[in-house]
Amino acid sequence: MKIILLFITLLCVLSASEITGKVVKVADGDTLTILTPKNEQVKIRLDGIDAPESKQAFGQASRKNLADMCAGENAIVQDKGQDKYKRTLGVVTCKKINANEKQIKDGLAWAYVKYGRQYIEIEKKARDKKIGLWQDADPTPPWEFRKLKK
Repeated sequence: MKIILLFITLLCVLSASEITGKVVKVADGDTLTILTPKNEQVKIRLDGIDAPESKQAFGQASRKNLADMCAGENAIVQDKGQDKYKRTLGVVTCKKINANEKQIKDGLAWAYVKYGRQYIEIEKKARDKKIGLWQDADPTPPWEFRKLKK
C-alpha cells in the first residue's frame, strides 16, 4: 500500500500543471498573455523574477527582450499558482528557452527573492559582468520604484 501511495504522489509531482498556447501579448518584461488551444486568454506573470517597470530605466529593453523571445511563439508554462492579481504565475519556455532565466541572464530583470531564490546565482553573474541594467551604478529595483510612484 505504501508503494502505491508513493507512486501516486510521485506521479502527481511529475505531472505538474502545464499550460500551452501562443503568446499574443507581451505587456512588459515579466508579463505576457497566451491564447490556449481552447481559445482562452491566460495572463502569465513570470515566476521568480521582477522586471523594470515600463517607465523605469531598462523597462522598454526588458519588454523588447521578452517579446523577441516569445511574441507570436508557442509557449509552455509550468503553472505555479496565482498571484494577488489573479495572474497565473509560471515558468515560461519559448523556442526551448526558459524565458524567466533569460531575462535575468540578460540583465533585464531582478531575481525576485521575496517569492523565490532560484535565480540568485544567475543574477549575480549578470551583475558581475555589468550586463543590461547592471551597467547603472545603482539601479532601482522595481518594487522600490513602485513604492516611490504611490
